Amino acid sequence: MDSADSPDLGRGVLHRARAAELISVDRLTPHPEVARFVEFYWLVRWDLHGLPPYEQKVLAHPNVHLVFEAPRARVYGVDRSLFVRRLENTGHVLGVKFRPGAFRPFAGRPVSELADRSVPAAEYFGADADRFNARILDSPDAALADAFLLPRLPAPDPVAGEVAAMVDRITGAPDLRRVDDLAEEFGVGVRRLQRLFAEYVGASPKWVLRRARLHEAAERAGTGGELDLAALAAELGYADQAHLTRDFTAAVGESPARYAAAG
Repeated sequence: MDSADSPDLGRGVLHRARAAELISVDRLTPHPEVARFVEFYWLVRWDLHGLPPYEQKVLAHPNVHLVFEAPRARVYGVDRSLFVRRLENTGHVLGVKFRPGAFRPFAGRPVSELADRSVPAAEYFGADADRFNARILDSPDAALADAFLLPRLPAPDPVAGEVAAMVDRITGAPDLRRVDDLAEEFGVGVRRLQRLFAEYVGASPKWVLRRARLHEAAERAGTGGELDLAALAAELGYADQAHLTRDFTAAVGESPARYAAAG
């Protein structure tokens, strides 16, 4: 499979300019049948030889990931706080980014059980996960990931597609800011919406809405230009600049102004 175009490390990766000095990311295109469930594969390499360990921080997306890494493959649920990965020496991992809601048919149970945690992939995929882990780490490419997933694809779940459309609506349109509005647009009750997100996404619709705003705020703050916090707060639907600053600081660990200054 060919690599998809990947101009940067991706939205949600914090302090990308520094990360790009140490980390490379390739996005790999899955087989068309796999692509019904998977957005893309991601291959991360790093080389810190002679350098101190580096902690990469990420504002995670509402996606479950299967990661082939040492010493064994793991499944990562949605991290609702700040995901931090410590990198040292040299290495690489290959990840599978499932579409929002699309891991539920693989799991056979609510994805909320995975929220804020990771588990050995063997819990969901059996012992073959560890056997493929060694092969994929030895030769990380999309073909081997396809070979692992293709015989394990579940039957399509129409509800998963419905939930994916809801998540896409949130992440693709900053004008949507309230759970009630999302429920009304899709013709479902708020309680059903909340149950669907717990079952299929692993995070509440309110969290997904908030995370989409924070992704946009981090994107703007990381451009290196002058940051008008009051205007950004109004554009993203915050009550005022102070509200944006509190929300951003709680999620990222530093204020928008300090984040912008760090580049």
